[in-house]
Amino acid sequence: MRHRYQYGEDPSQWGELFLPDDAPGAKPRGVVVVIHGGYWRAQYGAELGVPLATDLAGHGIAAWNLEYRRAGNGGGWPGTFQDILAGIDMLAGLAGLHNLDLRKVVALGHSAGGHLAVWAAGRDRPGRPGWAGTGNDGVRLTGVVSQSGVLNLTEAERLNLSNGAVANLLGGPSSKFPERYREADPLFALPLDVAVYAVHAEEDDDVPPALSASYVDAGRAGGVPAKLVTVPGDHYALIAPGTAAYRKCRELVLELLG
Repeated sequence: MRHRYQYGEDPSQWGELFLPDDAPGAKPRGVVVVIHGGYWRAQYGAELGVPLATDLAGHGIAAWNLEYRRAGNGGGWPGTFQDILAGIDMLAGLAGLHNLDLRKVVALGHSAGGHLAVWAAGRDRPGRPGWAGTGNDGVRLTGVVSQSGVLNLTEAERLNLSNGAVANLLGGPSSKFPERYREADPLFALPLDVAVYAVHAEEDDDVPPALSASYVDAGRAGGVPAKLVTVPGDHYALIAPGTAAYRKCRELVLELLG
């Protein structure tokens, strides 16, 4: 059962809700926000999240496959970030219609989507509530599974990953926009009070495992330390249902949903 909803007027401001094929009125075991990657660029879209959302719905979970403006189609700074929060907040308007339990909302994000998922989990850190006009009464994530996420923007910029993808997202280098980089980097939202699993593929040539490891190391002193989980395979094994890498991610999602 799939239902598409707009959360804004832009063609890229939408999400598709995948629901378990249960008896009418049955409550899904929780909600997972699926956030696709693609180094925040417009040529990659929510079709990447469809196999994951389909699989999660098959395991009794409501999956909200989220599209958003990317660099090249109205996104970047601040549009991409505004969309992620607004898209998550859209769940509040869908909860009654689809019997969703918003006490359990976990984000599953791959690559750039992992960055955005962990970033969104830090929306309540000092100075960020109501960021970008999204309001203080939005939907809060209760956990995150990052799949080879770009969790250290400073290092990603230094390595010039994907031919300057970070500068492309934020409109320029950190030397020109230091505050943007601080606001956008999940490292600067630590410590979090939300459980984060930083899952990383061992043979990942697209996003170095060190980006997840450095995030976890930086958060060790927090009240809810992030956990690093390594899995076999390459960058894309994480979003291929049937692989051991993806099955581990699904297992962690189910754990976070309780």
